[in-house]
Amino acid sequence: MIDALRGFAIVSIMLLHNIEHFDFYFSPAGLPAWLKTVDKVIWDGLFFLFGGKSYAIFALLFGMTFYIQYRNREVRGEDFRPRFAWRLVLLLAFGLLNSMFYHGDILSIYAVLSFALIPVARLSNRWVLAIALILLAQPFAWLEVIQALPNPSAKLPDPASWAYFGRANDYFAHGSALQVWSGNLTNGKTGVILWSWENGRLFQIPALFMLGMLAGRKGVFSDALFWRKVLPVAALVFVPLYALKTWPEFWAVGDALSRPLLVIITSWANVALMVVLVAVFVQLFYSRSWLAFFSPLGRMSLTSYVVQSIIGTSIYYGFGLGMYQYTGASFALAIGIVLALLQRQFSVWWLARHSQGPLETVWHRLTWIGSTSPAYAKN
Repeated sequence: MIDALRGFAIVSIMLLHNIEHFDFYFSPAGLPAWLKTVDKVIWDGLFFLFGGKSYAIFALLFGMTFYIQYRNREVRGEDFRPRFAWRLVLLLAFGLLNSMFYHGDILSIYAVLSFALIPVARLSNRWVLAIALILLAQPFAWLEVIQALPNPSAKLPDPASWAYFGRANDYFAHGSALQVWSGNLTNGKTGVILWSWENGRLFQIPALFMLGMLAGRKGVFSDALFWRKVLPVAALVFVPLYALKTWPEFWAVGDALSRPLLVIITSWANVALMVVLVAVFVQLFYSRSWLAFFSPLGRMSLTSYVVQSIIGTSIYYGFGLGMYQYTGASFALAIGIVLALLQRQFSVWWLARHSQGPLETVWHRLTWIGSTSPAYAKN
């Protein structure tokens, strides 16, 4: 079930990345009015369902996986944390490789923020939950709210990340492959880190890691009844939060106050809908065997994520096929679906011959380099 849920997150991420042209936002000229309407419906629908939620599912499952690995070593009387730290260094390397192709890479950010799991791994559930909730509350955004109170209508400058993304559009369209790869690792990566800070992701992600670890401790992913109870609560929480973030003009507050409040409310709304999606998926999985369709992609999530960046940017950017010029959301969605199906079939083919995906194998072997225990060759 965990593999299937992870595979579902990978597919939804791929679909979003395709309609975004892998962060190269561009609307083709000359499209008929009816197609523009279809494109808008697809864009709004996919971002409503998956924008800010798919990566959150991924983060939750990352924490869950950490718990499984930590627990497996703990029952043998071993401390997994030093090996986990090395594993994160390796993940950072994979993330930087992926960032070269797609500057919106999340692996490198996960790798750095996952170090937060090391000091909390042995804390009680109560302490871990308290820390996670503090992080989810977006403390820095609340500090900005307090600072804005004396002058809530002050005019704020554009977010710093915008300048970096603006520069990226030029080499996405006209740069060579080397110029794109260099720009992504320097200008693009800086912009993505700033954007993650500006939108509260650097607090939300470690919180989700910790909640995933707690979910592992409690065994909630094997408990459909738990998710049946959680579903209506999460849905009820989401509705007012979604209304608040969608129509901030009704708040009647100035820019200096509304911007940090919007970060807070959007963050909470995304987490609430993410819980709804997970709850629905888990319950359906135990009653609808077809959802195992996503499992091969989940078992090869690292390979799947990196490969989609390499192929996707080659399709849309100027150094490749330059399809950003011709594809609105509907055509890009069709491309994304085809790529997802092909990637799924590749995963099925590969896993019929190997126990892990190609990048997963490299990650595993390098993780346990220097270990002499035969047990590690099987886990």
